[in-house]
Amino acid sequence: MSQQVRGVVSKAKGAPVEVTTIVVPDPGPGEAVVRVQACGVCHTDLHYREGGITDEYPFLLGHEAAGIVEQVGEGVTEVAPGDFVVLNWRAVCGQCRACRRGKPWYCFNTHNAKQKMTLPDGTPLTPALGIGAFAEKTLVHAGQCTKVNPAARPAAVGLLGCGVMAGLGAAVNTGQVERGESVAVIGCGGVGDAAIAGAALAGATTIIAVDVDPRKLEWARGFGATHTVNSRETDPVEAIREITDGHGADVVIEAVGRPDTYKQAFYARDLAGRVVLVGVPTPDMTIELPLLDVFGRGGALKSSWYGDCLPSRDFPALTDLYLQGRLDLDSFVTEEISLDQVEEAFAKMHHGDVLRSVVVF
Repeated sequence: MSQQVRGVVSKAKGAPVEVTTIVVPDPGPGEAVVRVQACGVCHTDLHYREGGITDEYPFLLGHEAAGIVEQVGEGVTEVAPGDFVVLNWRAVCGQCRACRRGKPWYCFNTHNAKQKMTLPDGTPLTPALGIGAFAEKTLVHAGQCTKVNPAARPAAVGLLGCGVMAGLGAAVNTGQVERGESVAVIGCGGVGDAAIAGAALAGATTIIAVDVDPRKLEWARGFGATHTVNSRETDPVEAIREITDGHGADVVIEAVGRPDTYKQAFYARDLAGRVVLVGVPTPDMTIELPLLDVFGRGGALKSSWYGDCLPSRDFPALTDLYLQGRLDLDSFVTEEISLDQVEEAFAKMHHGDVLRSVVVF
């Protein structure tokens, strides 16, 4: 039997979201119903609302979540009712060419639930990133449920489901930051600060935070930045070079997703250094670089997809680090809100007033 619960739905481009009744079907083969305990408000949800991802309205928003498995469908063995899970939006298939090569974090055929959640009149909903967790319960593919230690605070570890994992993974997995290296992070919102935290975990000794907002730079220090640069007042490339004895940083992580900041990242790295793009550009953006500079500087230019994470490997380990006090996920949670406050949270996020607003149930 299906269940009726409350959820946050975006019905038209740019229109305020609505809290309304949604219908969650019983899980079919390979699916699970999760009772959501907490879900972060991410920029991606706002992109959905604004029509920046698809036009498949209405959307059921929310994707950065943790909760309790309530029901599972036929054939599900990896999770069971009662399990505490963090939801992920890249449930690997195990069969595609990336998975067969032993690189499942690049899986090209990730899974979502096959059934649709709907409005009471039967209108199908498009769940954000295949999850739709601004709801009391949601239907997902069982592979999107990653078991973690139930002692963890849902509002904190739920952030591993997207923003924190994207930034931390950009440093640890994609950038492969090593002990003693220097790292610069351009853009110190939630993803950038997670990259700073990841660089600190990996043992970087010089971590340079770059932003135009003094408040964000102060937040960055709390996550492990050793130096800060206000790029509204100072040329960030020159500042990063000065801090690194004229060389540039070993790894520069661009967490904005703009051509101008990407160029800054490119020229702020040391010879043979790595540039990691984790900020998400818009489809109209282009970049032009002298090919001789691309050749002459060597190193690597990388893009980080979801922090190149493997949820089954990374979520439990990072949850354990959190419980040990070695990864401060609590500081990413600026405020806890109700479903009715999601629209207000979008406004706060747009103005840079929060790292994360988190809906708690």
